[in-house]
Amino acid sequence: MSRPKISIIGAGNVGATTAHWCAAAELGDIVLLDIPQVGDMPKGKALDLMQASPIMGFDSHITGTNDYTDTKGSQVVVITAGIARKPGMSRDDLLSTNAKIVGSVAEQIKATSPDAILIVVSNPLDAMVQRVLKVSGFPNKRVVGQAGVLDTARYRTFLAMELGVSVEDIQALLLGGHGDTMVPMPSCTSVGGIPVSQLIDPKRLQEIVERTRSGGAEIVGLLKTGSAYYAPAAATTQMVEAIVRDKKRLLPCAAYCDKEYGVGGYYVGVPVILGAGGVERIVELELTASERADFQKSITAVKELVAAMNALPL
Repeated sequence: MSRPKISIIGAGNVGATTAHWCAAAELGDIVLLDIPQVGDMPKGKALDLMQASPIMGFDSHITGTNDYTDTKGSQVVVITAGIARKPGMSRDDLLSTNAKIVGSVAEQIKATSPDAILIVVSNPLDAMVQRVLKVSGFPNKRVVGQAGVLDTARYRTFLAMELGVSVEDIQALLLGGHGDTMVPMPSCTSVGGIPVSQLIDPKRLQEIVERTRSGGAEIVGLLKTGSAYYAPAAATTQMVEAIVRDKKRLLPCAAYCDKEYGVGGYYVGVPVILGAGGVERIVELELTASERADFQKSITAVKELVAAMNALPL
């Protein structure tokens, strides 16, 4: 039985680290692709990863390439291509350049892997996944954005640091757009089954939420020459695993919502069941009045971002 084929478009830090995590977990054979202008860089990274396999004990085959033909027949395609944020740059500043890049990627994948499930990681995420849906013409359940898994991981990390407990004991959920308008769900956050509201006072919890919202910017500021990649790649790998192993994971992802939550045809972060069919179901939660108000603000921000993208000469 052949292994699943996982293609990762963009061999920069996020793409290469996703290849690393996927190979280590033996999720399938991996194709790492980047543009011809970077030369043999994808081949070098792929070969380096392959030479780690005897030490780490994985049998995934990793190919580096500049040719989309090598991605043909992929089960999952991860799109990380695009320019990364620099200090002082918002995700929105990336809009024009990255919309053109991911649109081009979607065209190529449509031709080579028409049955693939696409995971979009490029920023600004909520607009980029909408762009990929439009250009690819794929069913919306086969186009999903990675955001909520990463945001929730950051939230859980900060909660564990605050309480001095294992991250494994923290369950949490964040909804909405990726970034400043994400919506925390204290009602869906617990530590070993104990509601977080019983362990952290509201003021301190709000401070942790704010740090989560600016989690990416904090890392950009510290690195000074790049953006986060270990955690984004790990989050993406969790989504890949859910799909190739049909794990039916309940994960917060950027999914296409129409009637769901009254969104009206946009990608926003919501809890979904992720499996071999892609987004197999969107889970609708009963929101409190304040949660609903915050979620509506997030939806409005996503709509404005998409409108700005659609006004560009792409």
